[in-house]
Amino acid sequence: MHEMITSSSNPIIKEIKSLYKKRDRWIKKSFFIEGVRIVDECVKSNANIAYIVYSDMLFDTNGGEELFNCLSQKNWKLIYVSDKLFKEISDTEKPQGILAVVNFNLQGIDNILKEENFLVLLDRVQDPGNMGTIIRTADAFGSNGVIVTEGCVDVFNPKTIRSTMGSIFHVPLLYYKSSSEAIKDLKSRGIKVITTSLNAEKYCFDVDYKKSFALIIGNEASGVSEEVLADSDLLIKIPMLGKAESLNAAVASSVIMYEVLRQRLKF
Repeated sequence: MHEMITSSSNPIIKEIKSLYKKRDRWIKKSFFIEGVRIVDECVKSNANIAYIVYSDMLFDTNGGEELFNCLSQKNWKLIYVSDKLFKEISDTEKPQGILAVVNFNLQGIDNILKEENFLVLLDRVQDPGNMGTIIRTADAFGSNGVIVTEGCVDVFNPKTIRSTMGSIFHVPLLYYKSSSEAIKDLKSRGIKVITTSLNAEKYCFDVDYKKSFALIIGNEASGVSEEVLADSDLLIKIPMLGKAESLNAAVASSVIMYEVLRQRLKF
């Protein structure tokens, strides 16, 4: 289904521009993605796409023509705009001529639980690059869900989306008003809560990760809150030999998630 838009005052163009704002994303329960690779990932993942916008720039982009041919064979709503109009709605310096508006697909916890769970809970993570990288890492190392909470940067922020490199469509996302509410829900289902803390006594490789658990990653500057520390079943830290006081939140989560995978591959 093809359509053409020529005016920047068109309601669809206005809607895309509004999705730059967190408030409008959450009111409309939708966000936008941009670029050949991530749109391709989105399509392959059968995400709930509202519509796809493209311009002639797509056909000068590596893989663009192949993607367009694939989209044309499906029943997607395709909207053609001029390159000038596309640049007006684009979030990147070098637009590739394709973006998609996608509906939220937040999961309830009971929809994603397995026999042995490995969840990641983000407590006030503020940097979109960190959040996106953590989601990407959780996808790579086999997490069956990432929990984001009210105090975090918006998971549907365009920078966060880009940092996930498509993993936002592979790993289930859950949303809670607070970390405490999420922890209460996890514990009621017999899921152990393990939290990173510089003051922990146990190292991350001294813990058995084969049973159901949730790993909590805290704020880049202040770590997890005192309330979360008090609610946790176990505190862990990463051994460090150098003079650095701490690791970047995404790096720290990657180190621990790799250890989870290492143990579970032996399982």
